[in-house]
Amino acid sequence: MGLVPRVLPVLLLAGLLAALPFSPGPGGASYAGAPHAGAAHRVVGHGTPASCTAAAFRKAVAKGGTITFDCGPDPVTIVMDRQAEVHNDAARKVVIDGGGLVTLSGGGKHRILYQNTCDQRLAWTTSHCQDQATPRLVLRNLTFTRGNATGAHEEGGGGGAVLVRGGRLTVVNSVFTRNRCDRTGPDLGGAAIRVLDQFRDRPVRVSGSTFRSGRCSNGGALSSIGVSWLVTDSTFRGNKAVGRGANPAGAGTPGGGSGGAIYLDGNLFTLRLVRSTIEGNVAREGGGAVFFVSNDRTGTLTIQDSTLRDNPSLGFENYPGIFFLGHGQPQVTGSTVE
Repeated sequence: MGLVPRVLPVLLLAGLLAALPFSPGPGGASYAGAPHAGAAHRVVGHGTPASCTAAAFRKAVAKGGTITFDCGPDPVTIVMDRQAEVHNDAARKVVIDGGGLVTLSGGGKHRILYQNTCDQRLAWTTSHCQDQATPRLVLRNLTFTRGNATGAHEEGGGGGAVLVRGGRLTVVNSVFTRNRCDRTGPDLGGAAIRVLDQFRDRPVRVSGSTFRSGRCSNGGALSSIGVSWLVTDSTFRGNKAVGRGANPAGAGTPGGGSGGAIYLDGNLFTLRLVRSTIEGNVAREGGGAVFFVSNDRTGTLTIQDSTLRDNPSLGFENYPGIFFLGHGQPQVTGSTVE
């Protein structure tokens, strides 16, 4: 069934960014060879916590393939001194599996992981970097904590723990906690994850994961532009959108403050929440749980067998904890939205 909309007392939103264009530099571009098809296995560490260093992790990510950790039998935290970067020509698939024992920390100073198929530093492998199939990045059995992308404005900023543009992203059984990005800005966001472009507009897949205590101008957990998401069996608690002035920014304000947990913007995209809980998140402006604006009103929001509760929108909402502009109404089945 569809939710019954609330009457909006305030609406400060208009046309938002729908997509990020790509244009090669003058004289055209040269492209690296296709990434390796093989899924090499790379191990970070050699049996002790001290051997699991940020440098070793960055080196493994740059080479790609399947990355695991040998840091001893106990949980270990690797504190990054700068972000690890996926190299687009290294491997078609990059799987990072922490085995439930590895925490990657930004130390409150750095973003943790970065993938961008349109960043020439990391190699252009096609003439259509904004819509290419690889790299396919999989994050599994990891904890990401204290990532901070404040002041890191690649692709417009955001993505305190992880920023991805292009290829594919999948997140499985992982925890994101206490991540940060810029506190103001009308359209940047994603304290945990920011995504721009996915191959053939296929959805980012998030399953069995937890997002806690994130802070950003928009999207205290997730944020994207023109990207679809399938979120299953996941939990969002205590995240906040702390910007002020919404999007476009109100007169005399820096903008932002929407999507306490999730901030999505663009034209045709979808969000499916399945067997998930969004509870106790806050937006200073709109959408304490979810901010969803499809500029051309083609996007759809589906909530199935989920609970959205106690997600105050301090500025505006048109459903409990949700600000939605899209096709029809949010479709809700077997769920609590209050």
